[in-house]
Amino acid sequence: MIDRSRKRVAIVAGVGPGLGAALVRKLAKEGCSIGMFARSPEFIGELAAELGADALAVPTDVSDIKQVAAGFRKVRRQLGLVEILIAHASGSVGEGLMKTTPDQFEQSWRVAVLGSFLCAREAIADMLENENGAIIFTGATSSVRGRGGAVAFSSAKFAVRGLAQSLAVELWPKGIHVAHVIIDGVIDTPSVHRTYKPSAREPLLKPDAIADAYWHLIQQERSAWTLEIDLRPHKEAFFE
Repeated sequence: MIDRSRKRVAIVAGVGPGLGAALVRKLAKEGCSIGMFARSPEFIGELAAELGADALAVPTDVSDIKQVAAGFRKVRRQLGLVEILIAHASGSVGEGLMKTTPDQFEQSWRVAVLGSFLCAREAIADMLENENGAIIFTGATSSVRGRGGAVAFSSAKFAVRGLAQSLAVELWPKGIHVAHVIIDGVIDTPSVHRTYKPSAREPLLKPDAIADAYWHLIQQERSAWTLEIDLRPHKEAFFE
């Protein structure tokens, strides 16, 4: 039996000022307590101060097994057992095959794939106690088709999708909802506007709208769970 009188505890792994922050704010709005993982403490510290006592900043390199374990211990100790995990961390480094070093390639995999694996292992230990929980993996267009020049990022995102599908087969029968979200377009963030200066007609994904879709997955009734969704703005060209 799940006690809904208490706050649900969530961890968002990979919180930055774009979609990561929107996910955290959505979870807080819906009454969750949130542990925020990120390598840089400054932003998540400011976000925790904004949201109050139910948001916990936990500086964590998700590719480091000891740091992930310590981060989950801190969240459990201060907020409770984890019921929701959003594995959102990724790294895009390198440029094409010959300009991407082996270290850069490995780093993309360590953050996106190993980080997701380590966080899922920790979260599942909590979720199995109540046969309840949700693990949402953030994917990209590169999860389903490679992007020119992005050999490290694309291959890592392919692997995250495979991880999500494998875990769904293993964990759905145990009451844990595993889903994969393909972000199929450019997210509307201040950094995108500064760097790319898109026109007013450029189709962009609103972070808050994406966060609403994640929450819908988390809230789904288990008789009709979704494995994967593809989010794109209505003017985005298909298959380009």
